[in-house]
Amino acid sequence: MSKKHPIIAVTGSSGAGTSTVKRAFEHIFRRENINPVIVEGDSYHKFNRAEMRDMMAKASAGGKNLSHFGLYCNILDKLEELFKEYGESGTGKKRYYLHNPSEADFHNKRLGTECQSGEFTPWEDIATDSDILFYEGLHGGVIDKNKNVNVAQYVDLLVGVVPIVNLEWIQKIARDNSERGYSAEAIVDTILRRMPDYVNYITPQFSNTHINFQRVATVDTSNPFIARDIPTPDESFVVVHTNKRFRERFDIDFRYLLDMIPNSFMSRHTTLVVPGSKMGFTMEIILAPLIHQMIEEAGN
Repeated sequence: MSKKHPIIAVTGSSGAGTSTVKRAFEHIFRRENINPVIVEGDSYHKFNRAEMRDMMAKASAGGKNLSHFGLYCNILDKLEELFKEYGESGTGKKRYYLHNPSEADFHNKRLGTECQSGEFTPWEDIATDSDILFYEGLHGGVIDKNKNVNVAQYVDLLVGVVPIVNLEWIQKIARDNSERGYSAEAIVDTILRRMPDYVNYITPQFSNTHINFQRVATVDTSNPFIARDIPTPDESFVVVHTNKRFRERFDIDFRYLLDMIPNSFMSRHTTLVVPGSKMGFTMEIILAPLIHQMIEEAGN
C-alpha cells in the first residue's frame, strides 16, 4: 500500500452491482475535485471476444470449465504490476476492453486506431498528474498463493460488492437479457460454467476486503431463474460490514451513521444495516471522509 499514490479497488462478481458503487465514487471524486485514474477490470482479460469463444469451445469439448472469473483467463500479473508501480511512482500502463461499437468508435478516434468491438486498445501510459487510482472489476482483491498472485496487497481501500447470490443471479439475468440480448438459457449456462471459479476466486476476495456492501432482498428470490423483476431498493436492505484492518486504518463513528441514516441499525458491532434505498447515500457518507483522509496523507 502507498500513502503517496493511493489505490482504491471495488471488487465483485458480474451482476453484483459494482457499477452502482462506481457511480458513488464518481460523485465523491467530482465533489472533492479529485483527479482519478480509472482502471476497468475487463481490460485485464487475457483473450479478446473471439479468442475467448474459441477457448471456451475447446474447454467444453474436453469436459473442462473456463471463465473470466478464473486466473487463467486474466493477466493478473499485469494488474498486480500496475498497482505496485502506481503505488511507488504514480505511473503505469492501462488499456481498454471495447464492449460495443460505440466504445470502439470513441477510442479509435482518440488513439487513431482501428480496433473492433470485443478487442482491446493498445497499452498506453496513464496520466502522471492523477490523485488516486480507482479500479472496478472482478479481481481487485485476489490472492492466490499457488499462482503467486497477490493483487490485494497494494490496495489502500478494498471495497466488496456482494449481494446474496440469488439476487446477484436475478440482476445478471435481467442485465444480460435486456442489455446484451442473451437468452435466459444461455445466461444460466454461463452461471453454471463459472461456478467453480466463482467459489475459488471471487468469493474468497470478500475476506480480504476492508468493507463489504451486501444487498439482501426482502421479497421472495428463492427461484432466481423464473424471477421477472429485480427487487427494488425499497424491497431490500444493505448489510455494511467492516473488518479489523479497516477499523485500524480508518476511524468510523457508527453512532453518527445511525443518526444520519433513518431506519438503520447495527446487527453486530462491526455491521450496519441500512434501507436499500439509502445504499448510495450510505456509501458516500462512509467513503467520502476516507478518500479525503487518503488524499490528505498523500499530500504530506
